[in-house]
Amino acid sequence: MGLYYNGTVANLQFYQNLLISLTNRYDMRNIENLKTELQEIEQEIVNPDNFSDGPKIKKLNNKKAELTEIIEVSESLVSNQKQFIENETLATSSDDEDLAEMAREENTEIKDNIAKLEKELALLLRPKDPNDEKDIIVEIRAGAGGDESGLFAGDLFRMYSRYAEKQDWAIKILDSHPNTLNGYKEIIFEITGSSVYANMKYESGVHRVQRTPETEKQGRIHTSTATVAILPQAEEVDLEIKKEDLRVDTFAASGPGGQSVNTTMSAVRVTHIPTGVVSSCQDQKSQLQNKEQAMKVLRSRILQAKEEKKQKESSEQRKGQIGTGDRSEKIRTYNFPQDRITDHRIKKSWSNLENILDGDLDNIIQSLQEEDIKRGLFP
Repeated sequence: MGLYYNGTVANLQFYQNLLISLTNRYDMRNIENLKTELQEIEQEIVNPDNFSDGPKIKKLNNKKAELTEIIEVSESLVSNQKQFIENETLATSSDDEDLAEMAREENTEIKDNIAKLEKELALLLRPKDPNDEKDIIVEIRAGAGGDESGLFAGDLFRMYSRYAEKQDWAIKILDSHPNTLNGYKEIIFEITGSSVYANMKYESGVHRVQRTPETEKQGRIHTSTATVAILPQAEEVDLEIKKEDLRVDTFAASGPGGQSVNTTMSAVRVTHIPTGVVSSCQDQKSQLQNKEQAMKVLRSRILQAKEEKKQKESSEQRKGQIGTGDRSEKIRTYNFPQDRITDHRIKKSWSNLENILDGDLDNIIQSLQEEDIKRGLFP
């Protein structure tokens, strides 16, 4: 990083060289070419021939959002670079000391802006994980700690729900098993939107909480855990599942229900016989809806299992990986007495725990993404 100019007299040739340096550093295409590509995509989006092709429209919209952000950050970075050089020229050539001092003060702020924009651009132009643009299925399960772990599972669900709201993503619960204290033994839900997996993929693993439970009369601090699995949502084109390889069982839904739950055989369990992968759903109103949701989860679980197998076989890649798939890995501790969250993979901590549990995850996710770039997870 650090492309800002900090010399004496700037000139046009220096500025041109700086732009070349910026382009080469990020292997970035000409901004005008990006704008042309963006216009072509926008035309495709409004093409009536594409209206009925939902997956294609979604890909086009995702690409539009990606290009728009790259263009905006690139133009802002170039603008800041240009202003820095102009101020530097003014500061070194002006006879008005007050004016020169103002230019130097403004450049202090511009330098910070440039560093921030360089980080943003590096994130935008990093090599892409092929799953980054996919929607996800999230599975949260209570672990060690009894009822307290169920409450913590509920806290994590709320945290991700609030984060999704802030990102304008949509959430839909696919299956849930509440406990007796308004927590969850297990909850499975999907999140749909732009670049969902790219932002959420680091959340897979064991989350640990240290706090005094509401049921603890002596004020002792308990340690509980919950596991989180982030599955990129598999489309039918990603994975072929033969009908004869499936066993479908129906049963009456359990737990708190509505008008028809617990009284009809609406819950569905689907087993993929070759792999033994099982998925069930009971939260939808009809057996057909539950089967559709169960198949969605089943397909994603099978695809994720294949991905995890590939990663384990690629040992060199796994050595440098932050952790985006291993559910047995302890990734984070939520320490209430010290108002601190620590991510063990990057050895970094944040305070203001309540805000983070209310969905303020941006700083944590950005830190993990930056570490991703340093380690080169997807060369």
